[in-house]
Amino acid sequence: MSGSDLQHETGLQRQGGSPGQGTATVPTAQLAGLTLEDLRNRALRGGAKPRRYGTWYVAACKFRHQRTYIHTIIWTAIGTPLLYLMAMGLGLGSLVSANMGDEGISGVSYLVFVAPALLVTAAVSVGSEEMTYTILGGFKWNPIYFAMNAAPLAPVQIINGVVISVIARLTFVTTIYYGALLAFGASPSAWGWLTIPIGVLTSLGFNSLIMAYSASIEQDSGQIAMIMRFLVMPLTLFSGTFYPLETMPGYLQPIGWLSPLWHGAQLARSATYGLDESGLLIAGRIAYLVVLTAVGWIWAHRIAARRLNR
Repeated sequence: MSGSDLQHETGLQRQGGSPGQGTATVPTAQLAGLTLEDLRNRALRGGAKPRRYGTWYVAACKFRHQRTYIHTIIWTAIGTPLLYLMAMGLGLGSLVSANMGDEGISGVSYLVFVAPALLVTAAVSVGSEEMTYTILGGFKWNPIYFAMNAAPLAPVQIINGVVISVIARLTFVTTIYYGALLAFGASPSAWGWLTIPIGVLTSLGFNSLIMAYSASIEQDSGQIAMIMRFLVMPLTLFSGTFYPLETMPGYLQPIGWLSPLWHGAQLARSATYGLDESGLLIAGRIAYLVVLTAVGWIWAHRIAARRLNR
């Protein structure tokens, strides 16, 4: 195609992709006398801003998508802590206290013991929603990630934008949950607000690897459903959420030691009522969650780059 032909075709280009549809994006008169190199440079300059702020463009796209089910997000964030704290903390907690006393578990009531772990569990559950089917759908059922990659957006920016949107939702959910802890008197420590970043970090540590795996799925054969059924739900029971991990049989305790949920729950307990743990152990728990997050995040970058650029 000659330069004049390209100029003529570009001048006729409409928003709908063919002459006669929509409004011309660039009048032909503005392209008169431009060479192919000029047009190329002009296109590159036009894509400079998306390339620079692409991560935030993707995050904004995800926020707009979340607006379509914002009522579900809000009412779930409010209803979950109320139901769980009443059922597990007050209902079951009254039975535990009747048998063991109000300071029968780690020197605190059952409500104070279980509440921070429930907050972390809720964060993990929300993260699993956003980092499984949503990721798979962006590559397969509604391949919007391929459309983003066709624009001046890199696969790394796409993954980062998705994660930022998830962090925003996790922060909202954990903040509401912490408010419920205060309302139920389940966070006697002034440092209880730290459960908000702890919940976010635990969810990322748990779900970043799942996000990377979801991005790698080419053919859906129920893999994500099996993850939810045989990984996410069982770890809630084997991670010291409802009872101290040391009360489990010794051969099952290593499951909890490896579970990000257990480390997050222990960190949250240290924040809400001062669970007696050394500073070195607390630092080790945080480092473990950070490493899991980084490994899953980087792995997701590489998988996305391979799928979108092949």
